[in-house]
Amino acid sequence: MRVRGVSSGFRHGDKPALFGCGAGRPGYRSPVIEARIQVRRAAERFLGGDAEAGISTRHAFSFSGFYDPDNVRFGPLSACNEELLAPGAGFAEHPHRDVEIVTWVVEGELVHEDSAGHVEAVRPGDVQWLSAGEGVRHVERNGGAGPLRFVQMWLTPLEAGGPPVYGVSRSVPDGEVCALPRAGAVLHVRRPGAGERCALPGAQWLYVHVVRGALRLAGWTLAEGDSARVQDAMSLDAVALDEGAELLLWEMRAEARFP
Repeated sequence: MRVRGVSSGFRHGDKPALFGCGAGRPGYRSPVIEARIQVRRAAERFLGGDAEAGISTRHAFSFSGFYDPDNVRFGPLSACNEELLAPGAGFAEHPHRDVEIVTWVVEGELVHEDSAGHVEAVRPGDVQWLSAGEGVRHVERNGGAGPLRFVQMWLTPLEAGGPPVYGVSRSVPDGEVCALPRAGAVLHVRRPGAGERCALPGAQWLYVHVVRGALRLAGWTLAEGDSARVQDAMSLDAVALDEGAELLLWEMRAEARFP
């Protein structure tokens, strides 16, 4: 059974831009599938979290108390949360199952503890992943003296169950930084210099999140916190508009199915 909304991610009435040679020209018929691009601005994110607990969250998709039936997921990606935690703040122990959780730290130090015995400090430039499988409990908190900023992304696995798996890669370079075979997805990071052009991976679903800086993508200008949802991505590239740009790119090729 297909998960409702997996294969779209575009809202009813949206007119996503076509990108390709000749796109938009009257009578044009491309021999290849053209990319469909939808840009979501940082200001469109749903504001969540708990201010009294020192937690501010900006959600890209339906999450917790916020539900938009036309914005549930994009391919297997079901969450892309920008988190800001004050010193000492965190999420108390809570359970997960049948979800792939990937965390990218932007500033500060994230401490992770889970029921499988893992205790790790994750810092900027590190990527952390947790395949919850048949079930795991964990704690996430700000382990530093200053604010903690991170991006946390959730993906639905292709099949339910399996043992939980945890890992951290340190100081990752540009390129492919985290492969999730359970979700049929790969995370890439790009840090182009000002004016530098970088190729984006082709995929049935490509999700672009701007962590820092600004870039130009197929006629769109994207700033910090903006994202682009691209369907049938082929031969796309992005150009950094300033120094210090950092992009997270999800290359996704499979749909989640459940019995």
